[in-house]
Amino acid sequence: MVRATRRQAIQAATVALSAVLAVPAGAQAIDRIGVPGPLSFAGTPYALAWSAQPTPAYYKQEYLPAGQTVERYGRMLLVELLEGGGVASVASAQIRTINARKGKDPLANLAIMENKQSGEIIVDFLIGGRDAQGGEIAEWNAYRYASFKGANGRSGVLLFAISHRAYGNEAIGAFLGRLKTFRSDEIKRLAAQTLPSPSLGTKR
Repeated sequence: MVRATRRQAIQAATVALSAVLAVPAGAQAIDRIGVPGPLSFAGTPYALAWSAQPTPAYYKQEYLPAGQTVERYGRMLLVELLEGGGVASVASAQIRTINARKGKDPLANLAIMENKQSGEIIVDFLIGGRDAQGGEIAEWNAYRYASFKGANGRSGVLLFAISHRAYGNEAIGAFLGRLKTFRSDEIKRLAAQTLPSPSLGTKR
């Protein structure tokens, strides 16, 4: 991959990997990276619900439990793939975006865990916002970044993440109370999860 393309990919990651609280437009459940699902996390199956390819080097796929939608979900798994990037640079882009919310978003907070042996990074963060109707949203995420190396020497960064949401003041209050207990368990499960094995060259 030429350097210009790599710079563009990292710039795209800064925006796209941090597009938290955004609702995907026009749900398309097309497997673009050879990870059709369903994926299992903590004993719950998650089916592919939406995917996109924002740039030639960047792929996003979202997975939901039965009965939930990308517009209004309680739990979601995310698998994202960025060709040509590095774990530290991609995670740093996400961290900068979350830190930039502080002062404007009273919920914005994060923690960073780095596995020196594997080179993986987990970014654990909480943010707040509003939906299209102006209703309040609280969202907690744990993003696990790992190196990816595929066929034909194609390599980059794989993101595997869990996202939880609550909507409305009453539900958000209960959600923030539960977060104190389920957060650490979810991070442990995320760190122990067997990562999917994407294969590029599938339908895009």
